[in-house]
Amino acid sequence: MSHRRISIFRQLFPGEPDWSVDDVPDQTGKVVIITGGSRGIGKETARVLLSMGAKVYIAARSEAEGQRVIDELKEETKKDSIFFLKLDLGDLLSVKAAAEEFIGKESELHTLYNNGGVTYSPVERVTSQGYDLQFGTNVLGHFYFTKLLLPVLTETAKKATAKTVRVVNVSSVNHYFGAPEGIRWTTINPGTESLEARKKLGSARLYGQSKTGNILFSNELARRYGSEGIVSIAIHTGGADIARHAGSFMSGIGRFLKYAWYYVMSCPHGAITPLYAGTTTIAGDFNGKYLTAWTRLSLPHPKALNRDTEKKLWDWCDEQVKDIGKKAES
Repeated sequence: MSHRRISIFRQLFPGEPDWSVDDVPDQTGKVVIITGGSRGIGKETARVLLSMGAKVYIAARSEAEGQRVIDELKEETKKDSIFFLKLDLGDLLSVKAAAEEFIGKESELHTLYNNGGVTYSPVERVTSQGYDLQFGTNVLGHFYFTKLLLPVLTETAKKATAKTVRVVNVSSVNHYFGAPEGIRWTTINPGTESLEARKKLGSARLYGQSKTGNILFSNELARRYGSEGIVSIAIHTGGADIARHAGSFMSGIGRFLKYAWYYVMSCPHGAITPLYAGTTTIAGDFNGKYLTAWTRLSLPHPKALNRDTEKKLWDWCDEQVKDIGKKAES
């Protein structure tokens, strides 16, 4: 499998896949969390893994919607090892509570899909702790959730077959269209100055910046924990979920892409690359790599491969979540 930078066009329109959800290996005995698992690609990923024998936790904000999806998937797959985990990635206290709830129930975690997130939200919107909603949810929320689950991930890796414990971080080809420098640090902190900086960058670029952050985080996670048996992979799923939002930030071309992507990249297709990254033997060798649709190794934009930025982002996230419970009490 080649490892080169695949063009944006070929990432968005990759042709017919040569690997499908029908190729997912048996998942009996595996415990999986999927953030944002109650809709879209996350839901389809949950459906396939459940049908193949995994124990699946759908982590999402709405318990009512999550339970509806769980009931639907139980009926469809005739499997019942699927559970709801209340998680609001835009609230660090909720992230902490979700991780603690999971750890209280399970001693193993084989695959964490960092799939949830928000897209093209207004620049004025912020998380519960005041961070830019897109960066705070898509990057910081997932960082904290992963950090809290690292003990169970590393313990699972000690007992599991080598290279089978995975963290799959859902990025997007939109990372090309974020801040040109990778991360515009003035936009991601709480406060009025950050809001003014976000207004200058704009919602679409802020979303692209968060997707750059997903890759930077994935790479640094791979570097720090690969030796402990964790395989961290960043992916672009295809245009299925992008299609739902395209018309909202682009006019004529946005509407064209919306319908084009609808036909060529359904959610079952969108789940191909996440499932490939999370379940196949070959993907065990992709620690610190980027996969694009469908299942192809690619190089992301160079700004997502900057080691100094990877470390700086990790340190920044670490500082934000330090003593989060104590911060809430003060």
